[in-house]
Amino acid sequence: MYSVNKELIIRSGSEAVDFALLKDGKLIELHKEEEQGTNFSVGDIFIAKIRKPVAGLNAAFVNLGYEKDAFLHYHDLGPNLPSLMKFIKLVSAGKLKDYSLKNFPFEAEIDKDGVITDILNANQSVLVQVVKEPISTKGPRISSEISLAGRYVVLVPFSDRVSISQKIDSKEEKDRLKRLVQSIKPKGFGVIVRTVAEGKKVAEIDKDLQLLLERWSAMCKRLQTAHHPSKVLGELNKASSILRDVFNDTFSSIHIDDEELFIQTKDYLQEIAPDKVSIVKHYQSKDLPLFEKYHIERQIKTSFGKTVSMSKGAYLIIEHTEALHVIDVNSGNRSNKALSQEDTALEVNMIAAAEIARQLRLRDMGGIIVVDFIDMQNADNRKKLYDFLKEEMSDDKAKHKILPPSKFGLIQITRQRVRPEVNIKTREEDPNEDGKIEAPILIIDKITADLERIIKVHKKVVLNTHPFVAAYLEKGFPSIRSKWFFEHKKWVKIIPRDAYTYLEYHFFDKQGNQIK
Repeated sequence: MYSVNKELIIRSGSEAVDFALLKDGKLIELHKEEEQGTNFSVGDIFIAKIRKPVAGLNAAFVNLGYEKDAFLHYHDLGPNLPSLMKFIKLVSAGKLKDYSLKNFPFEAEIDKDGVITDILNANQSVLVQVVKEPISTKGPRISSEISLAGRYVVLVPFSDRVSISQKIDSKEEKDRLKRLVQSIKPKGFGVIVRTVAEGKKVAEIDKDLQLLLERWSAMCKRLQTAHHPSKVLGELNKASSILRDVFNDTFSSIHIDDEELFIQTKDYLQEIAPDKVSIVKHYQSKDLPLFEKYHIERQIKTSFGKTVSMSKGAYLIIEHTEALHVIDVNSGNRSNKALSQEDTALEVNMIAAAEIARQLRLRDMGGIIVVDFIDMQNADNRKKLYDFLKEEMSDDKAKHKILPPSKFGLIQITRQRVRPEVNIKTREEDPNEDGKIEAPILIIDKITADLERIIKVHKKVVLNTHPFVAAYLEKGFPSIRSKWFFEHKKWVKIIPRDAYTYLEYHFFDKQGNQIK
């Protein structure tokens, strides 16, 4: 049976940590955790202050301590808001020390079609959770239906419901999980069972539940001394939250180039999947950076442009407008004599569907996406394409909906985005003013001059440079590198670096330290 090989590659820099998820060597997700900037991650819980409720919008503007007020709609209040507000008030004042809800009397639920001005007043304190990070000019989107996500279950305070992930197909398994969770569920808390709990034993699920209850208690403890507004419970660090949400038995390896992150990740895996701790590897090579080794830099540069090349000469054009994203599928200049026009269209469309599913995850594109596939006359082929696209997107964690193809061969997709879109500049500045790139002769002179200075001091030097420049130095007979050898009696190792811009180069000594 064919097995999928999934790898997580984590690169730590001075300002950010990058996470690349590979499936059979192909980049399918890219995340970045910036050190500076916004402190509002999806899942963070804040004690916040209502700035003002607005009856016309049926929503309130809420101060989270961000430059733009957050937006809390009536529908995101949750039915048990009065119980939550009363609980927060008592805990903040130090009058309630029992954070389990087993003896806490619930208030009446709010009317689901009510008006926000009847429920909330300016200056009230309320506990809220970030459901959407600040994107472009908008503040964070928040909800006061709090939930704490674990590996197998999600804990929902002030609720009694047990619900099971829709992605678990077997009715017997759903019933087993429901009975199991009802037997261990604490009073006053609801539980949502996640897809990965399928087939798991009661001990594993209970351990997960206890960890979440500990996080709830720790948060309640913080409420007594917290400023309003302030964060009272942060999401896990990015490495752990990515592992929690995407990790499963299909992972074959996790490579990390930072020792501290390596230890944190091992500790977290020890907690959630002890038998998999051995797949976490600390990458220590000085010669070749981690993202270069796994060809991630190259994939980033070829995957984020306006034009995306696919196999067999086909390509996509991806355009962003204010209202929606448009993706055009092109067959390129291919003509296969053996295939009819209809078969060619189906073949290109299937290749494109797989690439589109990958692109939506990779760029985290949200909102409305319209795909213009190549027209197909045959209704069976249109259905085949639609089913295949649904299957390819079934792995996608973001909520999405796909409509069947229209008469014109257009497929509409809506996809929910909770983080700012990944946007990577793939076009490099042309180094020459007149817009023509010549052979890299202008840079070779600079490199040669630097080398003459450096090689007097260092016995062994390694040159890192753009692949074009590396190829130019090594080609021909005698090559420029050979000439250096004859002149200095020392061999210079050259490493092509996909991440470098055209004019960038650096020398390193044998310890891997950059020579200034």
